[in-house]
Amino acid sequence: MKGTGVPEPWDPQSKQAEFEAVALEHFNTLYSTALRLTRNASEAQDLVQETMLKAYRFFDRFEPGTNVKAWLFTILRNTYINTYRKAVRQQEQVDFERIEPFYADPANDLEWLDQETLEHVLPHVLQDDVKHALDALPEAYRLVVLLADMADLSYKDIATIVGCPEGTVMSRLFRGRRLLRKSLHEFALKGGYVKG
Repeated sequence: MKGTGVPEPWDPQSKQAEFEAVALEHFNTLYSTALRLTRNASEAQDLVQETMLKAYRFFDRFEPGTNVKAWLFTILRNTYINTYRKAVRQQEQVDFERIEPFYADPANDLEWLDQETLEHVLPHVLQDDVKHALDALPEAYRLVVLLADMADLSYKDIATIVGCPEGTVMSRLFRGRRLLRKSLHEFALKGGYVKG
């Protein structure tokens, strides 16, 4: 009802069209962040799906003209906290009978790697080091680093999502980046990429 402060009900087609127009462009960034939070592709997909379902369900509460990206990330964060952080992670069971033949066969030795293959594999190995370094960060720092450096959100938006003052966001970001830099330097030393 216009002028009463009560939002007008959406007709289903316009709600869907408007939601798709403003929310779907952030899907990949939400997924990247969910993947870093859950550390599991399947759980990340579930987290993003649940986030989008909640966002669609409560889209009539979204205030047009405000930051939809921050709103979506707030839903993602709350969903993660309420669902995934409380869940007990079960370690994957390894079927040694399936993988033993690979290791028992000398043809699978790493001596076959040539320079071209190494040049293709090395960036992925380095990317894994970055993932491990991110995963090693304390959760409060990791979330702020992900939101700032991967989702490219402002301090203000991150503060809204995380539920703390901007100064705390800046402090966590500084400390998180410093820990990340230290961890990556240690990986580089261990890997022989740099000398001590």
